Amino acid sequence: MNFSVFPQATFPQANSSRIVTLLMLVGLMWQATPSMAQDQKVLDEIVAVVGNTIILQSEVDGYVLGLVSRQQMVYSDELWRSALEQLLNEKILVIHAKRDTNMVVTDQEVDQGLDSRIASLKAQMGGQAAMEDLYGKTIIEIKADLREDYRDQILAENFRRQKMNSIRSNPSFVQEWFDSFPTDSLPTLPNIVRVSHLVRLPVVTQAARDEAMEIITAIRDSVIAGVIDMENMAELFSDDPGSAEKGGLYEDMALSEVVPEFAAVAARSPIGAYSRVFETKFGLHFLRVNDRRGERIDYNHILIAFDERKVDSAPAIEFLTMMRDSIMVKNASFSILASQNSEEEQSKSTGGRVSDPNSGERNLYLEALGALWQKTLLTMNVGDISEPDEVQLMDGRRAFHIVKLEARIPTHKVDITSDYKLISAKALEYKQAEIMQEWLTELKTSVYIDLRGKARKVTSLK
Repeated sequence: MNFSVFPQATFPQANSSRIVTLLMLVGLMWQATPSMAQDQKVLDEIVAVVGNTIILQSEVDGYVLGLVSRQQMVYSDELWRSALEQLLNEKILVIHAKRDTNMVVTDQEVDQGLDSRIASLKAQMGGQAAMEDLYGKTIIEIKADLREDYRDQILAENFRRQKMNSIRSNPSFVQEWFDSFPTDSLPTLPNIVRVSHLVRLPVVTQAARDEAMEIITAIRDSVIAGVIDMENMAELFSDDPGSAEKGGLYEDMALSEVVPEFAAVAARSPIGAYSRVFETKFGLHFLRVNDRRGERIDYNHILIAFDERKVDSAPAIEFLTMMRDSIMVKNASFSILASQNSEEEQSKSTGGRVSDPNSGERNLYLEALGALWQKTLLTMNVGDISEPDEVQLMDGRRAFHIVKLEARIPTHKVDITSDYKLISAKALEYKQAEIMQEWLTELKTSVYIDLRGKARKVTSLK
């Protein structure tokens, strides 16, 4: 399922807020872009002085390269100047946070955030070895270089968030803001639904389990015998789309990030040894732990999924039919039955309610839910309970479910009566962006600023 609640461009944004947001997301990691290391001596010059700190050409270029590489933006002088402005704003926020507040960023906050960013960067670069090679430093040295800058970045963000959270809206402002748009310029919202479901998984037959076991045992035996290495076998046979192309490699993973069955084996496996074959909800695995640092591990694994053509769907359909009959005939509670019997963890804990995993929003695009959802929902009326039907879960697994359609909002031009929650949120975003811009302008007046640099085509982009 691809969840997306509302279009990003539903309403105009305050000046430069979108670019600033992107820059904040790109963050610290691109300030020392490895591809620029060769040109550092030539490129580096001071482009700005803020208080008693400086901003280098390479820092701005790093932000720009991050936006171009990760956000698929096109280089422009405006983009470069926006990157400089973001770095300038961050330095100003740090100065005022240290000067005017008692805010403290703990070592734990720095460690957790930096570990997460390092892990993300390693994944993008193809692993720790590739990252160390690109930077010309060990992972420990990279973290040490970034640590204090990252602490300042957290401090700036916390200071900014404190100000953001103090900005409030009210119904009169929302109405005034909405009325400022000509009627013919208002966007059209797509079909929106609010749903709950009760999920059951098909039963893995013994034939499917035996076949998967035969395959993974042969692979493991070949690896242990030294006939072929694990990485090549993973590329050829693993059913894990997230790691097969990387030879089954995952680095710097927390045990809490994997399913309990996997974590239990990974926690006990000796470093460098090949584990026994074990089962999770995804299929059969074996792994090799390469390194362990407390609760974080580097490992390779191979997954052989159960053949969906050889699973038995009948028990799931029969159970869901019984659940539906209990609701329709005996007036049983859908949410209680879902919380007791659903086999999808995400929705089970909320009584079957389906929500955007990122925002928690329950109003969802019908089109974004996927073809199987659409097939089920298009013929339903609000309040209906569907017959058992096939669904693809968020983790990619095939399952069956019954669905309760709780609300439907047909495609329509945005209206303040029916869409007040959305409009209120957008109005608040607009107000926050305007006030934040005014606030930053005010903060700049009490800090020494000397702008010296100018936009210049980044060498790595030529």
